[in-house]
Amino acid sequence: MKAFFVFSGQGAQSVGMGKDLYETSPEARRCFDATAAVLGAEQLDAIFNGPAEKLTSSRFCQTAIYTMSCAALAAFRARRPEVSPAACAGLSLGEYAALFAAGCFDYETGLRLLARRAELMDEACRKSSGGMASVLKADPAVIEAACAEADIDIANYNSPGQIVISGEKGKLAKAIGILRDKGVSRIIELNVAGAFHSRLMAEAGEAFAPALAAAQLTMPRVPVYHNYTAAPAKDLDELRTDLARQVSGSVRWEGCLRAAVAAGADTVIEFGPGNVLTGLAKRTIPELRLININSAAALENI
Repeated sequence: MKAFFVFSGQGAQSVGMGKDLYETSPEARRCFDATAAVLGAEQLDAIFNGPAEKLTSSRFCQTAIYTMSCAALAAFRARRPEVSPAACAGLSLGEYAALFAAGCFDYETGLRLLARRAELMDEACRKSSGGMASVLKADPAVIEAACAEADIDIANYNSPGQIVISGEKGKLAKAIGILRDKGVSRIIELNVAGAFHSRLMAEAGEAFAPALAAAQLTMPRVPVYHNYTAAPAKDLDELRTDLARQVSGSVRWEGCLRAAVAAGADTVIEFGPGNVLTGLAKRTIPELRLININSAAALENI
């Protein structure tokens, strides 16, 4: 097995996620307890008890998914220590769990970076009126042209037939209208707080750079495919730059997956709530072996 470890992004969260891991795995419990020590007990209460609106808010969501994803990784490593990643990646905020898994920084550093990232992105949401939409089964060139005409951005290249667009709400509506006029019928507006991975987040990305510069990082032990470039960073300066630019840049998830497979990965193991990334992998490269580590029950089946 040549495993590609991938880590969930925002939107995968659910109230109660990881509680079974907390109760059954001492290794997972240490992650949850460390989060409570750094961010306060309210964070765990939001993860385990909600309500959903609270868990979905930027203040809690990003660090909650990081916590649950790293806890799933810790429980997996305790059960299957012989399985090491050939490469790692994470969707948006999941990139921080990927870097932790690859030894770039310690658990608490990732947690503090994500808490700051979430704070800045929340500020950017309050300063603008943004939205996002998922466009399905359309030619990427048609989507890109519509976004250029409407003056908005591509947020995510997720898989063949799934691209997410992002921007100011009025301009987003214009882009959707252009796409419908071109015969694109499957467009789903997303219930999000703002226009993530768009130019409306540029200020947040710039303000995040000093936190990245101050953080104690080392080069990952295995390749980590970055959202911004769909490639590993060559050095720490590039790694920090990729993370800052990722806040407002396009997430090139399909590119990350294809690059890892081209380098030899044959198994995708997704850590964190839900199964979004294995679903995208199945639609992109159907022959891959897919594993989800999202619960105590899942660990029993590996």
